[in-house]
This record gives sequence, structure tokens and C-alpha cells, in this order.
Amino acid sequence: MTLLRLEAVTRSVELPDGERLDILKGVDLAVEVGDHVSIIGRSGSGKSTLLNLLGLLDTPTSGQILFDDEPLETLSGGRRDRKRGRDIGFIFQQFNLLGGRTALENVMTPLMYASGRQFWRRNSLAIEMLERVGLGHRMQSTPEKLSGGEQQRVAIARALVRGPRLILADEPTGALDIETGASVMALLDEVAEQSGAALITITHDANVAALARRHYRLDRGVLAPVDVNRALAISLPEASL
Repeated sequence: MTLLRLEAVTRSVELPDGERLDILKGVDLAVEVGDHVSIIGRSGSGKSTLLNLLGLLDTPTSGQILFDDEPLETLSGGRRDRKRGRDIGFIFQQFNLLGGRTALENVMTPLMYASGRQFWRRNSLAIEMLERVGLGHRMQSTPEKLSGGEQQRVAIARALVRGPRLILADEPTGALDIETGASVMALLDEVAEQSGAALITITHDANVAALARRHYRLDRGVLAPVDVNRALAISLPEASL
């Protein structure tokens, strides 16, 4: 079953001098329920722009995005926001944890916008998720008292606490050492598989990309399947676009 589909998607912006910059060019991508897809690319390839489209944060210049076979353009802004909050979990490279708030409070944050049982069980759900990522003993610790790997685990718990159907991981190991990064990716893949969520990893690191089942490379706005063995031989700098 297809969860998310991009059909001939383009994204362009107008520069101050009136010129048009084409960031994405005819992107086609289908993500199945429970899928694990990786997208690698150099700085300036358009990965962040693509992430915004995958996460329903932006709309394409042309082409179509469908979530559950429903075209994005048919959704009102409010419905799109609710779908994003309910069905999509974001894991950011820099964690984006709330300073001065405990790990438990950080993980509870998405549940403040939930309704019904999820809202009323927000404390117990956050506790369960922190225990699941191995941080049951660090629930009352604030970000500045956590290691990089622990902060990333809090970020993973926060992304998964509402049971999203799609997880978007943006450079999930970019701020971590190799050993911690490998541990975080193994945890993320395990939790995603157990919950049945689709996982899209966007990275410049071919080693991280190799952990996915399907692999793509974004080059100058063009997305195409890539041979992971060949990708492992390519050193790609960190993305910024």
C-alpha cells in the first residue's frame, strides 16, 4: 500500500534579480507502508527542499503529492497541519529540543496537540517511549545534561510518541560520533519496523544510507535510484540547502 507519492514534482523560487532557480526537477517517488528509503546528495542538491515537501511543510511548484492517495492540493491548510502532526514524525540533525525542559517534557510536547486518549495519556505515553529508547533513567534530565547520543534518543522518542505513519530523519547522525551514530540508526530502524512506520532517511553519508532497503541519490534537483555499493565509495559533504 502506497503511503506517500510524489509525481513529477518540481520546486522553483524566484531570485532577487528576477531569475528563476529550479531546485527540484520532476521528482517521482513512491513510499510504501513500512518502507525504509534513503536519499543521499551533496550540498545544494535540494535535500532540505525535498524534506519540506515530504513533510507537508511546503507545496510543489508543479506536479503532485499524494498522501493516502489524497492529493495535497485538495487539503485545506488546517487539514494538512493536522495530518502532518498526526501522521508524520520529524527527527532533526540538531535535535531541536526545548532548553530547560526535561526529557519527559520534551517528549510530551507533541501530545499537547493530540486529542482524546492520546492527550489524557500524554504522561504515560511519553514515559513508555523514553523507556523504549533506553532513557527511562534520564526522564528528568534537561538537554544540557544529556550527551549527544542521549539527546538524539530524546528526539527519536519525541518523533515517535504519537505513533506516526511516516518518519523523516534529517541527517540523523550528523552531530554524532560514528559509534553513537550507528547505535542511533539501529534503534531508529528497529522502532520504525516494530511500529510499522515508513522511514525516510535524508543524509550525505552513504554508510547511513546503506542501512535502508531502497536508495536514491538527489543530484542537482534530479532524484534517481542509486547503487548503494557505488554510493559507499563516494564521499559526500554535508548538505545545507
